[in-house]
Amino acid sequence: MIHPTAALWLAVGWIGFAVLPWYGLDGNFFSLSWLFQGYPLDDDVAPALFLILQGMKLWLAPFGVLLAAGFLLWRRPKSDRQFGTVLLWIGAVGLAWMIVQGFGVGLRGWRFEWLNATFGDLQDRQFGMGYGAMLTAGAFLFLFSLGLASRGAVGGDVFVVGSISFVVAVVGLFVFMPIIQMLGNALVTEDGVYSVGAFLQKLFSAKLWSLDCLAGGSRCGVAWNSLLLAVLVGVFTTLLGLAFALVATRTGFRYRKVLRALTVLPIITPAFVIGLAVILLFGLSGAFTQFFSTLFGVQPTRWVYGLPGLLIAQILSFTPIAFLVMIGVVEGVSPSMEEAAQTLRANRWQTFLTVTLPLMRPGLANAFLLGFIESMADFGNPLVLGGNYDVLSTEIFFAIVGAQNDPAMAAILAIVLLCFTLAAFYAQRSWLGRRSYTTVSGKGDSGMHARLPNVLRYTLYGVVGFWVTLTIVVYATIVYGSFVKLWGVDHTLTFAHYTQAFAVAWNEFGLHWRGSAWSSFWTTIIIALVAAPLTAAIGLITAWLLVRQNFTGKNAFEFGTMLSFAIPGTVIGVSYVIAFNVPPIELTGTGIILVLSFIFRNMPVGVRAGVASMSQIDRSLDESSLTLGASSAQTFRLIVLPLLKSAIVAALVYSFVRAMTAISAIIFLVSGRYDMATSYIVGRVENNEYGIAIAYSTVLIVVMLAVIGLMQLIVGTRRLGRRLDGGPGLSGMRTNTALPGVQTGQTAIAGAG
Repeated sequence: MIHPTAALWLAVGWIGFAVLPWYGLDGNFFSLSWLFQGYPLDDDVAPALFLILQGMKLWLAPFGVLLAAGFLLWRRPKSDRQFGTVLLWIGAVGLAWMIVQGFGVGLRGWRFEWLNATFGDLQDRQFGMGYGAMLTAGAFLFLFSLGLASRGAVGGDVFVVGSISFVVAVVGLFVFMPIIQMLGNALVTEDGVYSVGAFLQKLFSAKLWSLDCLAGGSRCGVAWNSLLLAVLVGVFTTLLGLAFALVATRTGFRYRKVLRALTVLPIITPAFVIGLAVILLFGLSGAFTQFFSTLFGVQPTRWVYGLPGLLIAQILSFTPIAFLVMIGVVEGVSPSMEEAAQTLRANRWQTFLTVTLPLMRPGLANAFLLGFIESMADFGNPLVLGGNYDVLSTEIFFAIVGAQNDPAMAAILAIVLLCFTLAAFYAQRSWLGRRSYTTVSGKGDSGMHARLPNVLRYTLYGVVGFWVTLTIVVYATIVYGSFVKLWGVDHTLTFAHYTQAFAVAWNEFGLHWRGSAWSSFWTTIIIALVAAPLTAAIGLITAWLLVRQNFTGKNAFEFGTMLSFAIPGTVIGVSYVIAFNVPPIELTGTGIILVLSFIFRNMPVGVRAGVASMSQIDRSLDESSLTLGASSAQTFRLIVLPLLKSAIVAALVYSFVRAMTAISAIIFLVSGRYDMATSYIVGRVENNEYGIAIAYSTVLIVVMLAVIGLMQLIVGTRRLGRRLDGGPGLSGMRTNTALPGVQTGQTAIAGAG
């Protein structure tokens, strides 16, 4: 009798090869409409086996041969060395041939001219892979991992080896492959040929690297504009985040809860909404602009469009994220070190500058890095406020969808953007070096933090008070602007914007979602709810592998899973358009590509949240379960997962919120059928319909707060037993320990830096 696990995956492979349509379907797969469209003989919905029997797509025949080779395992015990060898060969050759035939044959036959010259005209073609190909590829992958486990990899644990193989495969397919194809696309000319010369000419063009603005010209290159903006935003957000963290932890500031509450708002606010509020306040018809114009008789100008407005909007958007990073670092500085400095007669300034501040270097570096990357990746604010100040993110967008229609230029711009972000990562690591910043150990530390110098404390109060006031004004403007008929012209209060976007009516068919925003709203909710649990699941499995398992290539594995965090969303969007617009995987225009982009863009946060929580769980719990005969899968499901509820909430909340508010990646991936809320809002902004855009954004903020609370309620909190009296009894009062849903999400963001 064949091994049950091997039999299962061979059966899955045969279902994919002989039962399900091999190529992608136009309609909804779950409707099963393909069963009534000539299945199984029609080549549009036929399984691979039926295509081969009709003399078509003969390059698919090796898959049937490999699956049939699985019968060689009949009655062969798992302990037999040949069992693992046969599985390895079936899986490896199957995956290799899947890649070769997928990339070798395209919509017009051979995809490469050298193949056409070698084998002649193919006289056939193939489309993107469908559910049959997906199941067959998955079967080969897990047969390969089962073979590795049978040969003793990672202690022969099938679940662990299979999990590693799965994560490596999906990260390679949906992170590395798109980036590699984007790099290759940058070499393609308008004639469809590869040219290094054309690539270098565009890469070093004046449009990117010009310094005319320093010599009296009107503009500098797009690359320098983006770099200057990102550095300024990184510096200012880091300093402001440090200021807020010091006020919240080192002073007697009474309104610390207000500070923490304000950190939630930018996280659940679409990125460009802050830019809209800046226009409503400081634009040509803005409230402050008109006030000062009337008061001082000054002619209003469009000064806010360009670098000043972008700087204001991005600092307001990203400072709370820097605060989330810094507050934990500031709290973690050991009081005993500061007391030692004061014992040696250092004054407050000397203690702060020579002891406290140097111990915060990891937090400062991470906060700057986050601000830098967020600024580089920001698409909404530059689109709204950029004016003549061009940046890489918007130029990439216009290279794809604009009149120039130059995918190669978009790829080159994306490469420059990626190089900047990776250089920032390297600079951060170099600045931190190999020095130790450990201040929290197993020993008790009951000292008191050193008091801040009075001048510094009052300066921080002034800065924080100004920022809090400005933030409250901005969000009050957002809410008020959604009820104003026409900002700057007619301030009559009205529900017209909400009615136009979210009107509901009854007709002869029942409830009718009449508002123009409902389609994008429901699509966004569904996409976000599908992506969030998948993101959390992959992230937590990856975290478990990193914390609990030891295997060859673990460092490279961790780097690969965290790479997408360093890649700006704009680059992700461009690379997905390039990679998944043609066979072997055609996904553009579908909801699947939106879900995938969210999963692999946000997965690193789930990984870091899982790693942080799992590091607090003693390995003895896992070992006890395994000793009692449980498998690794059972241990993970019954022991580890119940203790990771805070990390699960963190991953769910963050991935859901980012899916609801993201714009930089999905602006390239939306379609007429699958429009997202943020792309709908951008469309209203481009039509100067600010009222509808702000009303929609306000609704999104309220919905996200409600869903975050619901996720916390569904997942629950972990229960840890505590004996209060230290007596011999085994029972005692139990206490719940968990972070609130929003706070957990914030912790995840901070940890991701």
